[in-house]
Amino acid sequence: MTSRERAGPVVWCGIIAVTCLLLILLEHMLWLAIPFIFGTVLYYILLAPMQRLIRAGVGQDLAALTVGGGFVAAISLVLVLVFSYVAVPEESWQALLGHYLEGGVTFVRNTMQLLEQKFPVLEQMKLTRLVNRRFKSFTDNFAQQHLAGLLVVIAGWLPSLLLAPFLTFFFLRDGASFKRFLARAVPNAFFEKTLFLLHEVDQTARRYFQGLIKLTVIDTIMLALGLWLIGVSSPLALALISAILAWVPFVGSVAGCILVVVVAATDAPSNPVIGYGAIGVFVAVRLLDDFIFMPLTLGRSLQIHPLMTVLMIFVGGSLAGVAGLMLVLPLLGVVMVVGETLGCLVTNARLRARHRNAMALRVRQASVGLAK
Repeated sequence: MTSRERAGPVVWCGIIAVTCLLLILLEHMLWLAIPFIFGTVLYYILLAPMQRLIRAGVGQDLAALTVGGGFVAAISLVLVLVFSYVAVPEESWQALLGHYLEGGVTFVRNTMQLLEQKFPVLEQMKLTRLVNRRFKSFTDNFAQQHLAGLLVVIAGWLPSLLLAPFLTFFFLRDGASFKRFLARAVPNAFFEKTLFLLHEVDQTARRYFQGLIKLTVIDTIMLALGLWLIGVSSPLALALISAILAWVPFVGSVAGCILVVVVAATDAPSNPVIGYGAIGVFVAVRLLDDFIFMPLTLGRSLQIHPLMTVLMIFVGGSLAGVAGLMLVLPLLGVVMVVGETLGCLVTNARLRARHRNAMALRVRQASVGLAK
């Protein structure tokens, strides 16, 4: 029987407890966790072409350098082509940003006025006047306070994010050596199970990030189709950006929704139905994502029951906020493999007997001749 079949309720309680503890600890190490995640995603994207080069006779170091350099060159070429073929806006980027910001503000104001017409109690509360005052204060101080603060946050995170390509390169070059280093520290009686553990941890992480890519593709297709049906401009680009932002649950989803609604409201200021339709499409896709797509992609890729997937997402968010939402599933998958394998080792009487016998043999060999 495999370790997955033999895992019982005690082992699963330990898995959940360790996952929660790691979430709390990683919340205070977010500066390292975020580039580690991006580096791991890049690692599993580039691992397949690197393995092909190694099977063709290329050395480990040269294969890692070739794949990493080729990836950087491909990304640079794509950026050059995008900036070459995308039309340069007639107005400045600052003016364009202000234009879309004003379109979003107008959409919110019109929504508040509509709500006041439907619900007189909101008119008595002077909701529109309050919202207008808050938005005026926000737009007047945006360039001086909010934009400056955003640039400071980006500048603070930039050195940490630059760790991602370096982590990816060393994962590709030294990943196998690190596994061998860990395996050499394991007693011989547990060697086979340790190799199985390392393989399963690697496969679990690989399945998770492959599931993440599948989820991104599904979200992009569903969002693009919905936005195209209601008449939003550039539906594919908006859907792709929103799907990538959704890698950070809740916060990324909110940011993607705001982006889509602002573009829809600005492109059709006289037709607020498009803005409301964009909200409806986004909410519908997010509900399908959380309760159907995510359990069937990420949850199935980690071989976790859909109910456990949904519950752990809420637990991760309550314990560690945004970091918990983003890290709970990969952490749960890895801890699950480690915990179930260790549980199998602890409950395997034959392996423990082999280890005790090996230790006794070493003691007898070391004590030969000492009695004289």
